[in-house]
Amino acid sequence: MKHIFLIFLVIGQVLPAKGVTAMRLEWQVGHHQTLNDSPREWMPATVPGAVQLDYAAFNQLAPYWYGDHWRDYEWMENVYWSYRCSFAAPQIDEGERLYFFSQGIDYQFIITFNGHQMLEQEGMFTPVRLDLTAWLQSDNTLQVTIFPAPKSRQTPVDRSQADQSVKPAVSYGWDWHPRLIPLGIWDDTGIEIGRSIQYQNIQIDYELNDDLTAADLTLEMDLPPSNATHYQWQLYHPDGDQVFEQSSSIEQSHLCLKHKVTPVSLWWPHDQGTPALYTSVFTIYRAQERLAEYRQRIGFRSVRLVMNAGAWDEPRSFPMTRSVPPIQIEINGRHIFAKGSNWVPPEIFPGIITRNHYETLLNLAVEAHFNILRLWGGGIVNKQAFFDLCDEKGVLLWQDFPLACNDYRGTPHYLSVLEQEAGSIIRKLKPHPSLVLWCGGNELFNAWSGMTDQSSALRLLNALCYHLDPQRPFIMTSPQMGIGHGNYVFRDLDSGEEVFQLMKRARQTAYTEFGVPSPSPVALLKTFIPPEHRWPPRPDTVWQSHHAFAAWKGETWLVPSTIEHYFGKQETLEQLVANGQLLQSEGYKCIYESARRQKPYCSMALNWCYNEPWPTAANNSLINWPHDPKPAFYAVQSSCRPILASARFDKFIWHEGENFTTDIWLLNDSHEPVTDAKVVVRLVGDTIVESQECTLSAAEANSNVVGPTLQWKLPGWQSDRFQLLLEVEGHPEWNSTYTLLYRRTKSQ
Repeated sequence: MKHIFLIFLVIGQVLPAKGVTAMRLEWQVGHHQTLNDSPREWMPATVPGAVQLDYAAFNQLAPYWYGDHWRDYEWMENVYWSYRCSFAAPQIDEGERLYFFSQGIDYQFIITFNGHQMLEQEGMFTPVRLDLTAWLQSDNTLQVTIFPAPKSRQTPVDRSQADQSVKPAVSYGWDWHPRLIPLGIWDDTGIEIGRSIQYQNIQIDYELNDDLTAADLTLEMDLPPSNATHYQWQLYHPDGDQVFEQSSSIEQSHLCLKHKVTPVSLWWPHDQGTPALYTSVFTIYRAQERLAEYRQRIGFRSVRLVMNAGAWDEPRSFPMTRSVPPIQIEINGRHIFAKGSNWVPPEIFPGIITRNHYETLLNLAVEAHFNILRLWGGGIVNKQAFFDLCDEKGVLLWQDFPLACNDYRGTPHYLSVLEQEAGSIIRKLKPHPSLVLWCGGNELFNAWSGMTDQSSALRLLNALCYHLDPQRPFIMTSPQMGIGHGNYVFRDLDSGEEVFQLMKRARQTAYTEFGVPSPSPVALLKTFIPPEHRWPPRPDTVWQSHHAFAAWKGETWLVPSTIEHYFGKQETLEQLVANGQLLQSEGYKCIYESARRQKPYCSMALNWCYNEPWPTAANNSLINWPHDPKPAFYAVQSSCRPILASARFDKFIWHEGENFTTDIWLLNDSHEPVTDAKVVVRLVGDTIVESQECTLSAAEANSNVVGPTLQWKLPGWQSDRFQLLLEVEGHPEWNSTYTLLYRRTKSQ
């Protein structure tokens, strides 16, 4: 079987040989009530950024993240905003042009230059590049007018208002995100002088042979009429050595170049190998002068979504078309267990996200042993730097399109914008080896969304992915049959069952969302909750607007009654936070390790969620805004180590005299086998119970070993909790620790 991949190069990756001459611009912004009005007041603007932040800075508004001040920003979604900048005509040499470019303007806008309308566009993910040269004057004014936030209806005031736009629904209000709808220029934008030569439809394709040792590389491009005379194409190995160089004269408007690369260093996720990245450099010349240069990194790898082990055995009846669909990721012929999380926008206003934001969070993801992130469909499609970093770090990506929890009806207007935006997203992300899965959107096959695989929007997305990126897998939505999606609490709000009981009987091909909430650290809470609201936490205060109450169901996400159930009445904020965070830590450890124990039928575990866009009072996140790990982050880090000793038990609270029972496992997600392991198991309260030993047999690569069941009668400790310790002889890096609650009598 051949493995074929296409990699597109986009205009934004063109590097003229002399370098682009960029002009520094001073932007202003102001708001107005109708399209044809002008702002009464102009304010300094930061580009990229958001109109709300510019207005707040100029008018000295309190930060949106403190207290309930986010409500002071809500009106800004309902007016027009205009940016403008003025500049003198630059010196433009023969063969050069003046261009305006933007990688993202949010959401619907009109661009005028010296009074001439240059473009009207709806959509924040389709880049803009406009040739301004013909309208250039000695003194020039460029204006970008932003329309109010799109709404399909005036009521209800919630995410359903986004069901006829390709604008992320999260900003219309979610259970961890306030209703703040960003508007403005949100990605790299400016004016530059470049050569008039522009090339189109540039793409690199590669076809791996069956044993993945060689690749047939193809470069195709269209050249409009120009005075280019010849080209040079070079490929560099990840270690910097040149793999090949070829050059020739240009004799036609379409080039199709081929070269075999052998041997090939494959791109792997970081826990399976090295994320090897080659560099392709294509240069156009006129005589000895470089006109333009195109650089693109290439990661040679194959990816498939295949049926999970045993999935064809169910249901027993025929037909099986709605049996569990494939969700097992295969990279370079190797099935991997996908461990990770759901990534959400790291800021409410995406214009302020920088490469440093991304890198800090992605470094933590690698430290947590995550090999995949699901880019959730309620949020933005990230900036280019995010995907570059994931390529470099070897982090797999599952990309939802911007559809979430709505019925995106296939009206002609919506479908036309969706086609434009989805096509831009696919072309932008297609070159990245880290991207392994397209998904139509989040929670679309259910009662609150009402979509099916016959919905026009999903059929369109499927067709676009097949046409533009046929070798990368596509699924309609998540969840699908067989995929676990939820629950989001340590103790079920209705049945009272804990994650320990629920996960013991669960059997899913993947767990793509699951959560355990906790309050944020005390130090963070004090930065955004006014002193008079801090203690005790109450509904209808800042605690609620920052998602501690009435966020999802009832008293989520703080769930104080659950904390009190396990720890009694909480006397201080510090006590409440510490105990809530212990529940989150132990709950997440249970779910991740339980999912891993269900391998090979189960192939994925992604918690909800990884990060957050503003300071929540309580949330399911592992990392508090902006990038501070909770204790649960380190618990999950332990549970996602490639190899570890793991314990399975039935509950969180244990009593004096009970028989404590635990099953011992060795979990191996690595691509290497492991030898026999001797495990010493201890129970430690205020005294140590006599340890027990067991030997776990050798584990093949990417497989688990089931060990014995051990049992102790619990003694009369004075402490209110104890630890279960698993110590692996010769491999302390495989050790595991679990903290459980203890009561002297069942009345305690």
